[in-house]
Amino acid sequence: MRVETTTLEGPPVTESSAAFIERLRAVAGDADVLADPQQLRLYMYDGSIDRALPIAVVLPRDAAQISRVVRLCHDEGVHVTPRGAGTGLSGGSIPLCGGIVLSSARMKAILAVDLENATATVQPGLVNLDLSKHLAPFGFQYVPDPSSQGACTIGGNVAENSGGPHTLTGGVTTNHVLALEVVLADGERVRIGSPAPDPPGPDLVGVMCGSEGTIGIVTEILCRIVRTWETVRTLMVAFESCRAASEAVSAVISSGIIPTAMEMMDHPALGAIEAFSHAGYPVDAGAVLLLELEGLEDGIDRAAQRVLGICRESGATEVRLAKNDEEREALWKGRKKAFGAMGRIGPSYYVQDGVIPRTRLPEMLDRVEEAARKVGLRVANVFHAGDGNLHPLILFDERDPDQTKRAIAAGEEILRACIELGGSITGEHGVGMEKRDYMALQFPPATMEAFHALREACDPERTLNPYKVLPSGLGCAEGGKRQKTLAQMQEMAHQAAAAGDAY
Repeated sequence: MRVETTTLEGPPVTESSAAFIERLRAVAGDADVLADPQQLRLYMYDGSIDRALPIAVVLPRDAAQISRVVRLCHDEGVHVTPRGAGTGLSGGSIPLCGGIVLSSARMKAILAVDLENATATVQPGLVNLDLSKHLAPFGFQYVPDPSSQGACTIGGNVAENSGGPHTLTGGVTTNHVLALEVVLADGERVRIGSPAPDPPGPDLVGVMCGSEGTIGIVTEILCRIVRTWETVRTLMVAFESCRAASEAVSAVISSGIIPTAMEMMDHPALGAIEAFSHAGYPVDAGAVLLLELEGLEDGIDRAAQRVLGICRESGATEVRLAKNDEEREALWKGRKKAFGAMGRIGPSYYVQDGVIPRTRLPEMLDRVEEAARKVGLRVANVFHAGDGNLHPLILFDERDPDQTKRAIAAGEEILRACIELGGSITGEHGVGMEKRDYMALQFPPATMEAFHALREACDPERTLNPYKVLPSGLGCAEGGKRQKTLAQMQEMAHQAAAAGDAY
């Protein structure tokens, strides 16, 4: 039995879907199932620009409950879309095919902290920042720090393999996850990974990180935690242009000093950020670099002065070293709240997440500007300059279908440019439904076949987060162009479901 897919007008209330919801309530518990249309609308979106409604939302309280729900959906051919906090930026938690949304919002406990072995065991709904706050009194921290860390969940971070400003030296989520408990597509609960470093066998934890809920649903995470550094120095450096700031990034790293964070904001972004956060950024600058050094007290000031010297040699027009924690927090607040600040210069934004070698930043930023200019839209740039992870924010009005179409076209051109320059279509936001049809631009057919084979082996019925990550023929046109509208894709999904085909 296949439950009907949904439209933006609301989920169809049919005999089959109503009967399924009753069975779902019996398995999950009436209090943990939402089916009211107004409640469902809260789960129709994430941080991207697409929308779709589920027929029901389940808010489980433990792994056993997740297992029962997933088994029921597997047996009845109902699609399951896992969801963390809904802060994702590539459509990964949008229930494109209807079915149910499985939210981890109630599973937010810190189950154990082992300081001797430097690990913490958490549930997937735990907010990222809450783990570091809990660890701070013990002198420890959890390194991955997405800009949305005050809202995003660690389970969502695992799904997307999230990064953040401070992962330049520490790595992304997969580098900080040792083991996982996972519910498979048929409802079976398994554990993968090990508390011990480098366990034998294939790296199944690495496979799960970044799989976006398409091969299993994470229900428990064993995180690697690290001691906080003795001393931190935060530097703000202004330049006349993004090109000069980009050259300074390469010069600093070439010197042998690797900051823990190197963030860049361009002129359009600075004005919006400063008006929003009053962080103290020079709004007349062409670009600003926010750098952070962490280490031992002995020697860190010499390193900071050396970095400032290199920046001056690269044409810096203003340099500033944060004098205290208050100044440091103000500078970082501006960067962390940058996306929200865009509302001051445009009603909507479409953010991309391409990656290029950092030595090609100047060229890539020119390509970003050209892509926006071609479609007649503005763009602001806020990104992780140290590892070449771009976040161009294309400003548009989502109430205007033509502007939306033009924003998507600019985003595609930016991703194509990233690939041409030796980079990737995503660094930390994931593929989701947004970049799904561009995967074939980056990977050769043999690699794509291997990806599909893995997914087929883990979820042969293809009920877990369908139409995400891998092209499936739905909304996939020649060259990977995203030409079909969401409504068209939903109609195709509905037809496939009616024919008994989850894909």
